[in-house]
Amino acid sequence: MAEDIKPIPRHVAIILDGNGRWAKKRFLPRNAGHAAGSKNVEKICSAAWNMGIEYVTMYAFSTENWSRPKEEVDALMKLLYSYLKDCLKTSEKNNMQVRVIGDITGLAQDLQEQIKELETFSAKNTGLHFQVALNYGSRDEILRAVRKMGQDMQEGILKPENIEEDVFNSYLDTKGIPDPDLMIRTSGEQRLSNYLLWQMAYTEFYFTDVLWPDFDKKELEKAVAYYQQRDRRFGGVK
Repeated sequence: MAEDIKPIPRHVAIILDGNGRWAKKRFLPRNAGHAAGSKNVEKICSAAWNMGIEYVTMYAFSTENWSRPKEEVDALMKLLYSYLKDCLKTSEKNNMQVRVIGDITGLAQDLQEQIKELETFSAKNTGLHFQVALNYGSRDEILRAVRKMGQDMQEGILKPENIEEDVFNSYLDTKGIPDPDLMIRTSGEQRLSNYLLWQMAYTEFYFTDVLWPDFDKKELEKAVAYYQQRDRRFGGVK
C-alpha cells in the first residue's frame, strides 16, 4: 500500500563538524582532520544519490570561520582550492551538478575562478545537485538579499507590495533549490551556527555524536530512518 512507502528526504543539509577533534584523537594536526573530512564528501554524496536524495548542501566554510588562526584558515583555503579542482573530475564521473552558495567575492581570486569553472562545467549534469556553502552565513545571505531588493526597488524593478515569500527566495543564494527536508549535524553539537536559517523553517534536525570523517553510509541511513519516523505536519495539515 502507498501508506507503507517511507519518504526519502529530497534535500539534506549537512554541517560537517568534528574534523579537528577527529585529528586530535589520533594525535594529528587539525589540518589532517580537514583533509580526512574532505575525502568523505564524495562518499556521502554518492550514498545520498543512491538512496534517492536529490539535493545535498554541505557547510564547508562559514563567515565566522575567518576568526580561526591564520595558519588554519590558509590551510583550509588551500584544501578547498584543491578539492574544487578535483571536483571537476568527480562531478563528471558522478554526473553531479555543483553549485557554491555564499559570498564568493570575499574569497581569493583563484578560488573564485575555480568555483566559476566548476559551476559552468557541471551545470548540465543531471545527477545529484550538490551545494557547497563557502564564506556562507545565513544572516549575511539575508542582508545581501535585502540590499539587492532595496536597490531593485530604488531602480523601479521591484515594488514593495509585490514582495512575497517566493520573491524573497529568488534573492537568496539558494534560488531554485528546494528547502532542506533534513539537516544533519555531526560531532554532538546541537545548534544551527548561522546556517540556512530562512530555508530551514520546517526542516527536521538530526544530531549525532559521530565525527564527520567517521560519518559513513550507515550513519546517513540512520539519519534518514530518523526522518522517516517523524510525523511531518505543516500548518496543522498532515
